[in-house]
Amino acid sequence: MYLKALELQGFKSFPDKTVLTFGEDITAIVGPNGSGKSNISDAIRWVMGEQSSKALRGGKMEDVIFGGTEKRAPVGFAQVTLVLDNTGHIFPSLEEAEVAVTRRYYRSGESEYYINRQSARLKDVTELFMDTGMGREGYSIVGQGRVDEILSTKSTDRREIFEEAAGISKYRHRKEEAERKLERTEENLVRINDKIAELELQVEPLRAQAETAKKYLVLRDEMRVLEISLWLENLEALKRDARKLETDLRDAEGQRDEARSAMDALFAETEQFGRRMQEKDMEAEMLRSGLAELDAKAAEEDSAIAVLESTIGHLEENMRQVKAELAETEQRTGGYAAQAAEQEAQAAELETQAAALGEQLTQMLAQAQAAAEKAGGASTEAEALRSREAIAAAAAADAKAEAAAIRAENQQIETRRLAAEADKAAAEKQLAEKETEAKANRRALEDARDEAEAAANIISGHTLRMKEREKKAAAAADERVKLTMDTGALDSRIRLLTEMEKDYEGFNKAVKLVCQAKGELRGIHGPVASLMKTESRYSLAIEIALGAGLQNIVVDREEDAKSAIAFLKRRDGGRATFLPLTAIHGEELRENGVEREFGFVGVASRLVCFDPKYTQIFNNLLGRTVIAEDLDCGIAMARKYRNAFRIVTLDGQVINRGGSMTGGSVSRSAGVLSRTAELERLNSRTGELHQRLEDAKAAEAAAGRELEAARYELTTAEAQRRAAEDEVLRLEGVQNQFQMLLSGLRESVESLTGELTAIDERLRANAECAAGAEKTIAEREAEAAALRESAERVLSGQSELLAESGRLAENVTACKTELASLNANREGILRRAADLRQLAEDLSGDREQKEAALKRYREQIETAQADIRQRTDAQTVLRAQGEDARQRLQTISQEKIALEAERTAKTRAGQEMNETLLNLERAASRLESKLATSAMEEKQILDKLWETYELSHSDAVAQRIELESVQKASRRVAELKREINGLGTINIGAIEEFERVNGRYTYLTDQRNDVEKAKGELTGIIREITTQMMDIFGRQFKLLSESFETTFTELFGGGQAKLELEDPENILECGIEIKAQPPGKTLKTISLLSGGEKAFVAIALYFAILKVHPTPFCIMDEIEAALDEANVVRTARYMRTLADKTQFIVITHRRGTMEGADVLYGVTMQEQGVSKILTINLNDMAKELKIK
Repeated sequence: MYLKALELQGFKSFPDKTVLTFGEDITAIVGPNGSGKSNISDAIRWVMGEQSSKALRGGKMEDVIFGGTEKRAPVGFAQVTLVLDNTGHIFPSLEEAEVAVTRRYYRSGESEYYINRQSARLKDVTELFMDTGMGREGYSIVGQGRVDEILSTKSTDRREIFEEAAGISKYRHRKEEAERKLERTEENLVRINDKIAELELQVEPLRAQAETAKKYLVLRDEMRVLEISLWLENLEALKRDARKLETDLRDAEGQRDEARSAMDALFAETEQFGRRMQEKDMEAEMLRSGLAELDAKAAEEDSAIAVLESTIGHLEENMRQVKAELAETEQRTGGYAAQAAEQEAQAAELETQAAALGEQLTQMLAQAQAAAEKAGGASTEAEALRSREAIAAAAAADAKAEAAAIRAENQQIETRRLAAEADKAAAEKQLAEKETEAKANRRALEDARDEAEAAANIISGHTLRMKEREKKAAAAADERVKLTMDTGALDSRIRLLTEMEKDYEGFNKAVKLVCQAKGELRGIHGPVASLMKTESRYSLAIEIALGAGLQNIVVDREEDAKSAIAFLKRRDGGRATFLPLTAIHGEELRENGVEREFGFVGVASRLVCFDPKYTQIFNNLLGRTVIAEDLDCGIAMARKYRNAFRIVTLDGQVINRGGSMTGGSVSRSAGVLSRTAELERLNSRTGELHQRLEDAKAAEAAAGRELEAARYELTTAEAQRRAAEDEVLRLEGVQNQFQMLLSGLRESVESLTGELTAIDERLRANAECAAGAEKTIAEREAEAAALRESAERVLSGQSELLAESGRLAENVTACKTELASLNANREGILRRAADLRQLAEDLSGDREQKEAALKRYREQIETAQADIRQRTDAQTVLRAQGEDARQRLQTISQEKIALEAERTAKTRAGQEMNETLLNLERAASRLESKLATSAMEEKQILDKLWETYELSHSDAVAQRIELESVQKASRRVAELKREINGLGTINIGAIEEFERVNGRYTYLTDQRNDVEKAKGELTGIIREITTQMMDIFGRQFKLLSESFETTFTELFGGGQAKLELEDPENILECGIEIKAQPPGKTLKTISLLSGGEKAFVAIALYFAILKVHPTPFCIMDEIEAALDEANVVRTARYMRTLADKTQFIVITHRRGTMEGADVLYGVTMQEQGVSKILTINLNDMAKELKIK
């Protein structure tokens, strides 16, 4: 067998998968310091199971994983696989010819081992290599540390190597395992002996207790039958009484229900009266609302009538103004017509004058024609010239006449213009004044509208507020009624419960008699139920936990209890249980950890409040009772604590000591504690409820006041709104009048402006005509003068004719001039007359508009008057309706008074019936309490049956016996109790405990015998293993010593060496001394040799071991580092002599070792922190180079 291959991945400086293949010869691994050579031997040591990180040259096991460099990231795990040749079956447990051992380690700390790819344990790997020389403690891996162990000054440190070489490692492991088992066996034996001694102390006392307990059971069984029979007798008596109580209760409940029905009927009638009054209130409210609406409408009618009357006044004022303007217009129109008539008359007269002048001119022209005929030819030219002169003179005259007419017309137009300007200025002044007044009116109208709108908004807000306050008032009234009823019911219930508590209702007859006789008896504190308080959520559980103890009476001393018992006997008052403060003692539960249990509520004694002087009483009654949330939690606690204490759930279910359970339905209101808790709760509520009632009454009164204030504010706001709306209507009428007046004034101003514009245009046109006339005059006069001169030249020889002609010409000219003047005046006069007629017509059109306005004003006045009549009629109807509503309100008020009286009577009757009902309820409640007390006593008997004997009623009846006499049975029960008390403390469990302890004692005795037998067997095995180890080690040590002497002489070339046992009598534990004598030196121990000699001696010892027990392979890590070159060569040569049986893998720096190797592996670190492998086969190279 030999090492075939080594595969590394992620191990130290080998991050990449690296495979080293080895042959059967010598392999040398070389490389510079720090290149990772020793990491190869570390990898082989690690895969073979090394667990010490220090042995692997690391601080922790994680250091074997490649940690990364600047260029490479760290890897997550390290893995090494060792492949071994198993053809020689050095591993007998494996049939494979090749064995691969793999170890993988992750950064998380997890390790994995594989043998031939099958998952294995570290122990499997260790056992695989044990006694082969290849284990962690073997000698197949020899490093400098291993050499140091051999060279150690302690001779005992060298034993491991020799034991591994001798083949006794597996025996030592077996012996150590046997010794550990023997140690455990001895410990068990000591423990068993202690327990047996402990049980021996218990057996005899338990035997005595068990005998006493058996006697107790006999007495208890007799007492059990008697007590069961007595309790059943009492139970039957209670049931007979309960049946009578039930009959009485049914009768009382019937009377109570009848009274309640009658009271409900009275309450229903009272509520009916209340509803009817509410209906009357609603009707009255509707009538008041309708009346307010009618008053508002009537006020609106008044306002509308006032506005209409104001409008009529304004319209009449407008009519007066329009009539005045019409009169003025009529006057002006008449003046214009008269002036036009005068002008037309003047034009007619001028036309007559012009006709006369035309006839005269015709005559003159005839005369001129005759004169011309007389003059002849010369005069013809002169006449023509004279005619032309006359025509020119006539044209000049016409132009002069026209100019004169234009001047006259201009004077009249200027006069009209001045008048029109004055009228326009007056109209514009009046328009400005009215516009100012209209603007002020508009502002007042806007303010009035804003005020009306603000009033409307205020009314909306007040309306909403009033509705809210009405709702608030109604809610307050409802709350007050509800609280009144609740308070009455609460007070009635408190009175009932108080009287019941005062009369000790719910307690049995004996308790009542004793408590009512406190004045006669001394030291009576009262029943337990009246001396404590608890929260309502605990009351049922506490009531069940106490059971009959609720009615136990607490007294000062035993003498007080004795006096009370004598009192009951004298009064034949029944039986009661008394608790003297001086005699009763109790302790609270002290179970560790019970407070932390799920569902634990508390120890019962801690959940009740009481005077500290009663602490012992309540500890005795409740101190060992635990209150749990529910039955599941209680069962869990009972199981855990082996039913060591009593458990009661919040809903009244019971788990008794010993494991029996009591449960079922319970009444939550029949108990004394429930009544006390209810009374306390009601008393705590009564003050709050009464305060709430007073607050509700105050709130109702406040809500009523707020409602009245809201109504007053709403009425005031509505009045303000009506006033604002009236003002808006008045101002709107004034605004309409102003609009009509301003429209008329603007039309007048516009008409006068147009007239002035027309006058200006006429003046401009007349000016142009006048200028043209003046020019025509100048031209015609010049032409006439020229023609006259020409005529004079022609007629210079005809003086008479010329004179005649001149005279005629002058006359004709004068006549024509006058005729032209007349025609011009007539035309100007006609034009002025036409203008005056046009002005008159314009004034007539304005008059028609004013007359139409007058007609419209009259129609509006008639419409307003008709509207006033209609609104007056409506107002009359509204006042009549308002009067009817007021009368109905008075009627409703009287009806409400009558209803209130009836309701008061019914309420008084209801109160009387309520008192009757209260008495009946009190009687029924007393009967219920008595029945509940009877039921409680029945339950107590049934509970005692169950709690004491775990019997149901039917089971108890089955065990009942016929009693000869109840008194005799009671006396016998008392005797049995005395006998039982005379037995002292009874331990029922002693019977079972004795059987259990005795059985345990017998079992442990048998077990001790078995353990002592096992101890003897183990001692024999250890003795046998020790004998085998001594025999094997003695023989092997002799062989090793002889081999060492031979090897030393061969390596050193002489000298001698030997191995000695420090204590030959104790060869398995003593140290081994190495003595050597190199050639030429004396014999001395190894510690006295030089460093090189020590190393050479150690190498000799290793070679001696390999000669006797060769390993399949041997890895040597620089073990020859301390040798000189000659000894290195000797070592290499001697290694060669052993190479046929052992495969050598040598990590070295020495040349001599390298030369002796067959294969060289070079380890380099070209990349910082990463090792690489180079391979050189020297044998192959020698063959190629033909070197021998």
